[in-house]
Amino acid sequence: MNQVYDKLMHCYESVRKKTDFQPRVALVLGSGLGDYADSIQVEAEIPYGDIEGFPVSTVPGHDGRFIFGYVGEVPVVCMKGRVHYYEGYPISDVVLPTRLMKLMGAQILFLTNASGGVNPGFAPGDLMMITDHIACFVPNPLLGANIDELGVRFPDMSEIYDRSLQEVIRSCAEKENIPVKEGVYLQLTGPSYESPAEIHMIGVLGADAVGMSTAVEAIAANHMGMKICGISCVCNLAAGLSPTPLSHEEVQAAADKASAQFKRLVTASILHF
Repeated sequence: MNQVYDKLMHCYESVRKKTDFQPRVALVLGSGLGDYADSIQVEAEIPYGDIEGFPVSTVPGHDGRFIFGYVGEVPVVCMKGRVHYYEGYPISDVVLPTRLMKLMGAQILFLTNASGGVNPGFAPGDLMMITDHIACFVPNPLLGANIDELGVRFPDMSEIYDRSLQEVIRSCAEKENIPVKEGVYLQLTGPSYESPAEIHMIGVLGADAVGMSTAVEAIAANHMGMKICGISCVCNLAAGLSPTPLSHEEVQAAADKASAQFKRLVTASILHF
């Protein structure tokens, strides 16, 4: 048997011993955005450390628990904090939570993150809907023997971020009077922030925002047939564009600033999915 699949199923069995909740939407909360979980009508919570073999987040601003409950009448599973490749986990562990939420029943994956703005038209605190991504700077989570139980060997990636979900987010943003940028997100490994030369390269490649998560999760979810959407909170201007040195504190401060609009947009979108 495939060790990655065995570990996934072991985690699934561990979760099912604690809750039989069936989510429709899976929501991943990025750095500084975890307090959205307070908006959920909670039915159950499972700390990651209570799931045998599950990777545990070590980053400030990432609480590290699954929250099961409702946004309106929509059943959701929410990741309050994610794990990252830079924490030293193999890429299969980084996407294990995404795969696990699909096994729980989630059909839609709503990804969020904190990012650095590469597009010169962006400012700290902007929200950017992800329309596509660039993931060639991190290991592909589908490397190795294909897990046929999860998806096909060569999955199509021409529409990773579902166009119908994008239209829902656009419509909700307009109704809620929330300005939302749109663009391409590029994932690097981290944990160091990028050099000015790297940011210049990223801009030349066509990315509007850069971060250390999200794209590999989207690849794994797409492999399993989930519908995916994403919102990135631009929490600083990237190196070479920012007049000050970059810091994690700056990221969290900008996420706090954008928090109210972020919550309204996420809630409105989930209610219309």
